[in-house]
Amino acid sequence: MNSSFKIVLVAAVVFFGMMLLNKPKEKGPQDAPVTADVAQESAQVSISDAELALIPSIVREIGVRDTTGGRESFSYRTDAVALNVTDGRLSGSVSVDSFTVDIDSALVRHFPVEMNVTQQDRAYSALAGELKEIGVYRKFASLRKPVPSVDSVRLQNNVLAIEFDNHGGIISKATLLDAKYKTYFASKADKHQIDSAQVEVFNPGDKASYWFKISYNNNNVATRHLYFTPKQVNDSVVEMTVDLGDGARWGYRYTLPQGDSYLVRMDVIQENTQDVLPQNTTQMTMCWTMELPRLERGLTFEERNSGIYYRYVGESPDNINGNSSKVEELKHSVQWLAFKDQFFSTIMIPRKGFVSGLVKQQAYKVTPESEHIKHLAADMELPYVPGDEVCASIDIFIGPNLYPLLKSVDDKVGSEDGLDLTRVIPLGWSWLRWINTLIVIPVFTFLSGLNLNYGIIILLLTIFIKIIIFPFTYKSYLSQAKMRLLAPEIKEINDKYPGKENAMVRQQKTMALYSRAGASPFSGCLPLLLQMPILIAMFSFFPSCIELRGQSFLWVQDLAAPDVIFTLPFSIPFYGKEVSLFCLLMTATNIIYTRINMKNQPSSSSMPGMKWMMYMMPVMFLFFFNSYPAALSYYYFLSLLITIIQTWVFRRCVNEDKLRRKMAQNAAKPKKKSGFMARLEEAQRKQQAALREQQKGRRR
Repeated sequence: MNSSFKIVLVAAVVFFGMMLLNKPKEKGPQDAPVTADVAQESAQVSISDAELALIPSIVREIGVRDTTGGRESFSYRTDAVALNVTDGRLSGSVSVDSFTVDIDSALVRHFPVEMNVTQQDRAYSALAGELKEIGVYRKFASLRKPVPSVDSVRLQNNVLAIEFDNHGGIISKATLLDAKYKTYFASKADKHQIDSAQVEVFNPGDKASYWFKISYNNNNVATRHLYFTPKQVNDSVVEMTVDLGDGARWGYRYTLPQGDSYLVRMDVIQENTQDVLPQNTTQMTMCWTMELPRLERGLTFEERNSGIYYRYVGESPDNINGNSSKVEELKHSVQWLAFKDQFFSTIMIPRKGFVSGLVKQQAYKVTPESEHIKHLAADMELPYVPGDEVCASIDIFIGPNLYPLLKSVDDKVGSEDGLDLTRVIPLGWSWLRWINTLIVIPVFTFLSGLNLNYGIIILLLTIFIKIIIFPFTYKSYLSQAKMRLLAPEIKEINDKYPGKENAMVRQQKTMALYSRAGASPFSGCLPLLLQMPILIAMFSFFPSCIELRGQSFLWVQDLAAPDVIFTLPFSIPFYGKEVSLFCLLMTATNIIYTRINMKNQPSSSSMPGMKWMMYMMPVMFLFFFNSYPAALSYYYFLSLLITIIQTWVFRRCVNEDKLRRKMAQNAAKPKKKSGFMARLEEAQRKQQAALREQQKGRRR
């Protein structure tokens, strides 16, 4: 098997292996429930006698006191339910449409005959649900009603604008202000159009939300149901709080530094809550959910490189495979948690870490028209100190997956062992990642600073890599040239010692010929060992390089997406409908290179199928790379084209007659056998002797 065939075969095995590892797994339907909260909310609401017995005392605690007429009463009202407690007795009513029914009748499902079954069910569920929630929320119950005429608040710096929702007190929208971060939308009219709107990493339309569960009277109060009062402290600070009465309050303080910061500091603040919240509580739960929106032209890598990432304290970051649906329990301390899209992330970094947690990811069956690609959810336990004014602090990164930016967050947040946030950028296996982090990214960043078109930058990067491996490429060509010149003598050896019984003799004679001539059949594999890691590193680098997002070059609209030139009226298995031009050019160049390379190799009559295998590989790559980013196909196209030019130059510059004379001179010199060659020949002699004994035994 010659070195050219080895190169193609190993390359195919590696690339196909990577593609199989990244093959999408079976995905769930888009409307399937993911979180337990969703399932609980959709269940039939009912209330027990024990829960009902507690309601009068709770209404006395949270209701409006009235002493009109000399009798003390307490009232509590929502849109549908009115409750009163007088002399310890509970009364009231529930309203549905134009019907009003007293609560005693509603609880035993005794409704007017004019009400249909649907209205009766709605009335009972509204009453039972309200009574149940009062039992859970108690002093928090009144905070579940909308606060009238609340002014909206907003924080903004040079790169990030965030808006807040008083319902839940959360960040409701986060917009990236850099002009190059535009939102992609999958329009049936034009699936390759970039909208003028800026990327919104957090968006209510994507059901992005987070809240806390607070243990209160053996129940969990979900803060997402509460209405907070906003307060703009200054240009960088906003407070969202709830008033619990008697000077007690609970809420969030958000800080967005001015300048170019993508970090939002969220402090969970509390005052005088000792009479409201249990003082023996040591943990609270942060719940986080998001319908991950589709933002990119290229769907393949947006699905593959998005998902949930996290890091255990003191360990390397991990993630849930981007194409899988999975529920995973995080049993140890977690340093940070990220909901990641291909090029943008929201990362929660608690100052004291998460104690433990449960993360859930559901991948959808996505079509080109889909608006969301997966559902992400997490329930994370945080350490809680009841007496502290700031009971928890979380730094929230909302921004692009830009390697230098994520690397700088370590210094801003401050962590003893670092955060390693750059691991949310998939740059290849750990043993190859250093090629991207130490060589490719620094060179690419330097070239980007020259303000050149990114197509030119990729060309310069390709030339730089080719210069690095040039000495090895030249040595490989010389080795192939020697093997080609030795082909007639090797044929003579094969003709002189035919048959399986002479296999060892042929091998010995051939190795002796190589040794005398100073040639080696293995030296052609050396550039492979150096080039393959680089090729694989680029396979990971270009689909993760946000700098290429939205960058045009020649006919390419977006180097981070396939360069589709037209769409077929039918779909080809493993190829699809869309035709990418750079992928076609890469394939054509690969076939030309294969033909040239085969001409440079000595003939191999012992492997008649090798020729077709060599040509089959480029065609197979055509099918796999068609949906990959144009930058990747463009790089491989350039790399192959430069290799063809190098081969042509080598052919013109290397004098084969001179090389033949040098090989003859080497053959005439006395050779001292190396220890390895001596052991190899000894093993061959023993094997040959054993073969002769075996043949003698058969003749007997």
